[in-house]
Amino acid sequence: MRLLITMIITMMMGQALAANTALVGGRLIDGYGNAPLANSVILVKDNIIVQVGTVDTLPVPPGYTVISTEGMDVLPGLWENHAHLMLNGHADYVHWDKTYINRLSDEIMPASALQLLLAGVTSARDLGAPLQDSVNIKQRIASGEIPGPRLFISGPFLQHRAYPGTEAFRWSIFNVKDAREKVDKLAAAGVDIIKLIDQDKMSLQEATAIVEQAHKHGLKVVAHAHRPDEIRRGLAIGVDNFEHTGLTTAPGFPEDVLNQLKERTATGRVAGGPLFWTPTVEGLWNYDAMVANPEHLDADCWQRGLKPDTIADIKQSLQQPGKLSYMQLTPLRKPTLKNKIAQLRDAGVVFLVGTDSGIPTKFHCQSTWNELAVWVDVMDIPAMDTLRAATYWPAVMMGVSDKLGTISEGKYADIIAVKGDVLQYINRLSDVSLVMKNGVIYKKEGQVLENIL
Repeated sequence: MRLLITMIITMMMGQALAANTALVGGRLIDGYGNAPLANSVILVKDNIIVQVGTVDTLPVPPGYTVISTEGMDVLPGLWENHAHLMLNGHADYVHWDKTYINRLSDEIMPASALQLLLAGVTSARDLGAPLQDSVNIKQRIASGEIPGPRLFISGPFLQHRAYPGTEAFRWSIFNVKDAREKVDKLAAAGVDIIKLIDQDKMSLQEATAIVEQAHKHGLKVVAHAHRPDEIRRGLAIGVDNFEHTGLTTAPGFPEDVLNQLKERTATGRVAGGPLFWTPTVEGLWNYDAMVANPEHLDADCWQRGLKPDTIADIKQSLQQPGKLSYMQLTPLRKPTLKNKIAQLRDAGVVFLVGTDSGIPTKFHCQSTWNELAVWVDVMDIPAMDTLRAATYWPAVMMGVSDKLGTISEGKYADIIAVKGDVLQYINRLSDVSLVMKNGVIYKKEGQVLENIL
């Protein structure tokens, strides 16, 4: 009840600040990759950006509430392109799936959504959860009942055979007819994207049917890239977006896979647009550092919205992160990661920022900025390119770039601001000062709105 009251107050106060707002004084990074605009002015009317300029060229009209962004970088709200709202970092999947399956809609997924939003994530792709829960949370966020990012949902995974105990959010594919019918069911329920895994274990006809049927409904298909044959099969059937760096401890991608990737990226628009890839690399790279210093696991940001028994359960599961069987190969994978990322970039894929947020040790309040930092500081991806992979390109991939992904006239007012220079110090995004989604301010001066009285 206390949580519900808090959320209602948050929404009511947010709506009071959602009318006419002027963000004044900060340096604008618009998402297009243009040179930053100093001393910017962004006029927001209701939920739409109506004008962008500078303090010298765009006076604030009467009737606007002025919010200073002096000393800040202002940029589009971030996208988290691979989240699992049904997970909250617990280390034991079997226990979690069994214990919390009936608490997803009322506790787990709303808490995950709120944590993402307050971290500056205003749009998220939720790639794998029970269908009814996914639709429920998406609709409640869209209606304003609960706070959270704009959700683009896949509902259940489609895979060759669901693992025992996961059938609520993983659907087995038994034949071509079944493949088409399950895509139809997901589309009718209102999903935004289809998630395909183990496509190399399906027949070619079954995997092809999934992609063809999804595209008939205007839905993109994301697919796992853990094994070389998953990539080969995914390319053969025309998936739109691969997920994960993959290939466990292998030093790099096989030459034939790289050649096929280059052939696909060379066709560009002819093949239906860029080939997107969400590498989810940070959790692998930082695992040994996390084991050496697990202090961030004690942060309280991931506890927001969760019940005391849930928090206690997650804490006990993470007491010995260095012994998690889920990650025992990770230290052997680390030396391969820079080469794999470089190979993918050289092949011409378009990267998207995503993290697998919610998996063991990866919390929704931390994961996205952690990924950004590793891209820039370790993988040598330019900061501007990294930010575009978390703003502009996801909107393009999801077909919503006319309304999201950049700060420009006519777009929805999904805007964040951070103190300092994010192009030089990307980890400034660990402490977002301002979060506006759809013209509503949820966080200001680093404080959650419920605390601004």
